[in-house]
Amino acid sequence: MKVRTRSSAILGTICLVGSLALGPASADEPAAPKQAAVALTEVATAQNPVAGAAGPDDTVWIAERAGTVRVLTGQGLGAPVLDISAETTTDGERGLLGVAFDNDFAHFYISYTNLEGTSTIDEFAVQDGALQPDTRRTVLTQTQPYENHNGGDIKFGPDGYLYIALGDGGAGGDPQGNGQKLDTLLGKILRIDPAGAEPYAIPSDNPFVGDPNAKDEIWSYGLRNPWRFSFDSGTGDLLIGDVGQSDWEEIDWSPASSEGGENYGWASMEGTHPFRGGTEPANHVPPVFEYDRNGLGCSVTGGYVYRGDAIPDLQGQYIYSDYCDGTLRTLKIENGTVTGQGDLAVNGGEVISFVQGGDGELFVLGLGGSISRIDAA
Repeated sequence: MKVRTRSSAILGTICLVGSLALGPASADEPAAPKQAAVALTEVATAQNPVAGAAGPDDTVWIAERAGTVRVLTGQGLGAPVLDISAETTTDGERGLLGVAFDNDFAHFYISYTNLEGTSTIDEFAVQDGALQPDTRRTVLTQTQPYENHNGGDIKFGPDGYLYIALGDGGAGGDPQGNGQKLDTLLGKILRIDPAGAEPYAIPSDNPFVGDPNAKDEIWSYGLRNPWRFSFDSGTGDLLIGDVGQSDWEEIDWSPASSEGGENYGWASMEGTHPFRGGTEPANHVPPVFEYDRNGLGCSVTGGYVYRGDAIPDLQGQYIYSDYCDGTLRTLKIENGTVTGQGDLAVNGGEVISFVQGGDGELFVLGLGGSISRIDAA
């Protein structure tokens, strides 16, 4: 597959903008790990696939940005099982942006911007693998001051709580200072318990519970536009791809043992670099990896640590990409340090998301329409 140019019409609306040069080059740069030979096998095409989640009975549920959800099985991609296209818009970076199942597949969640641009998380009960439309309820909303940097990714953690990524509210340079403010949900990863109360409960061990100057929902902060995060299914570690402003793309990491509260620095910092004369916060947690825009990239797409069985040489490596570059690359991360970098030598086009199947195998979504599985070559 060929990467589209940066002038793509789609890039103008959803690209999330950032950059690529794949790690600051230095004599201390980690050596490449043993590199797996892989191929991308296109298994289906969709209309702007933007997110996905492992579903019941070995299915993968695919969200299309305009508002539809379709189920991928061994027989291909089925007809929409959900259509909210009348309730969202693809203006700017808006649309249906994330989907997730809880850990026992009893509920399905969607993350989208409504017609006013408000970030919205809705829940549906699931019975016998099917959505129950009459059970739909809104769990959380957050108004957005601009039409970009919505974030929108959602995942259930190993702890059974729902994690929600929200960008800093948009425009450029975080004009409202939301990344470092604790009295707003913008520029954050949130952690809530949608089953614990109506509309949701706050886990009692969230890091800012009881702080009158902070939102109880906050798990971590200092993010610009966290575009795809994941939990390592082998270790429980959290990895976040955070899109940069103009110079640096970053990948953030926190261990499964984290008690939350990490400050990833935006907008005082862009990666490990002061942003526009900013001062590094005393509690700044620097990225585990960053890359500049001296290459073809513009917007990091966070991925997953590979835990499938089909490609043994890929085991334990974090796979990520960039929307503008499209090349699949890897990091070997040990105890919060990158010990190896790799290039899988395959290109997924406008890589907007990765999806982890129930068996640990990974799919690559190209916003232009491709849904591909990463296979052994």
